[in-house]
Amino acid sequence: MDVIDGKNPGLVSHKGFLVIKGLHDPDAVDMIRNLEIKESDVLVVTYPKSGTIWMQQILLLLEAKGNLTAISKHITFSNAELVPWIEVQTEAFIKSRSPRMTVSHLPFSLLPSALSQKKGKVIYVARNPKDVLVSYFHFHKVGNMLETPTDFDDFFEKFMRGDVFASSWFEHIKAWYLHKDDINMLFLTYEEMVKDLHSAVERVALFLGSALTDEQLADVVKHATFNNMKKNPQANYERVPGRLLSHHQGTFLRKGEQGHCCRCMQEEPETKDESCAAAVEKIRVIL
Repeated sequence: MDVIDGKNPGLVSHKGFLVIKGLHDPDAVDMIRNLEIKESDVLVVTYPKSGTIWMQQILLLLEAKGNLTAISKHITFSNAELVPWIEVQTEAFIKSRSPRMTVSHLPFSLLPSALSQKKGKVIYVARNPKDVLVSYFHFHKVGNMLETPTDFDDFFEKFMRGDVFASSWFEHIKAWYLHKDDINMLFLTYEEMVKDLHSAVERVALFLGSALTDEQLADVVKHATFNNMKKNPQANYERVPGRLLSHHQGTFLRKGEQGHCCRCMQEEPETKDESCAAAVEKIRVIL
């Protein structure tokens, strides 16, 4: 039974996972669990604001061997037309030509069970929760499907409790990482991508079996830099209709940086930073 989350009325709890009311159809989400997965399918999984859009761009560029023009001619609004969110555009994913590529914020328990049969490939991108927190706070002002936070402190408390879309950051990453040996998974961190994008792209290409020349790989990296993506309408989502994104409130791609958590904290910054650090330490124990 789906339950409206009283602490965040824009969300619905579906099998213990918070989804967005009106955007996510619980019946469609349930259908995903039994989807047939092809060997060539590629699923990028992240907690929100952890590099989803970045990896969308990288996947498309690898498939196009670094040719940005070849991608652009197939897109009207955004990269999501070619690499859709499986929980929102399930039919689009099913009907995609191979290799089918998709992104998702769903937990391990709701994505196709066929993944555990070593079918398809999963790329999980994790990001420091302190930076996720800040980016997610700002995105709530832009995304019309999300509740606008009262202030940062209020959002901090909701984030730490898991009372946000995609629920707990800690539980999300923990579940996926604990199943990494059960599926074909490449585990990457946002921080690795920021530090050395070229090496990160090489790892993704190797994992996917993409055969590119050095020049083609360099083109992928070039068009996947944050600065170039901010200038690219299909990658920065600036063409997405205003009913979904309030472009006047901010940009989908904001800064793509690290270490901005404490700047946003208005009350008891040390305590909040320690809370985030404690969550990170729990993950280190698992890893």
